[in-house]
Amino acid sequence: MTSVPTPIPSRTQFVLEEIKRRILTGQLTPGQALVETEIAALFGVSKTPVREALKTLAGTGLVVMSQYKGVTVRMVDADMAREVYDVRVLLEPEALRRAVRRGASLDAARAALTRADEATDTAERSLANREFHRALYLPCGNPLLGRMLDEVRDQAALVSAVAWASSPSWEREAGEHREILRLALAGDADGAAQALHAHIGSFVERAFPMDTAAQEQA
Repeated sequence: MTSVPTPIPSRTQFVLEEIKRRILTGQLTPGQALVETEIAALFGVSKTPVREALKTLAGTGLVVMSQYKGVTVRMVDADMAREVYDVRVLLEPEALRRAVRRGASLDAARAALTRADEATDTAERSLANREFHRALYLPCGNPLLGRMLDEVRDQAALVSAVAWASSPSWEREAGEHREILRLALAGDADGAAQALHAHIGSFVERAFPMDTAAQEQA
């Protein structure tokens, strides 16, 4: 008899999404402790859904669980940012290239871009930008490739949140998004992929520049 995966209980899902939203919008900052009792009291739930939500977030790389420090929001440094963005720059442009070549609909990307332009706060804009990128790679025709990019999606958003907090660059990135989508809609698969590659790479270079010593060793 085939077993059916047990869905996440609604309370756990609610706590999970709320903690994630607070992390990705900067309300919970890297290194901040996440105390089960405090979170349970905040959301009016028992510690069980909080504990399960934190375990899930640890699996996605947004929080770190330590025997000595407890649970904390993951710290973001240049090494972590480069690891995450290295995966993105290797996989995401190729996924977009394939999506364009197979004539996949990019209506969701267009809609996400419009939502980002019309956003009235950081949280809404961040969410729309995340959906824009996902709408570019998801219709690539390879579900495994899409899932691999989904795996680093939250960590990439955490890197972005930290970078934007110190140096907002929304307008520049919005312009790059529009150019990527223009090329994709025109059917220029290679051009769109190259523009996306430059967009992802330049962001991490601006936000987490290598020091001189690191550049000499590279």
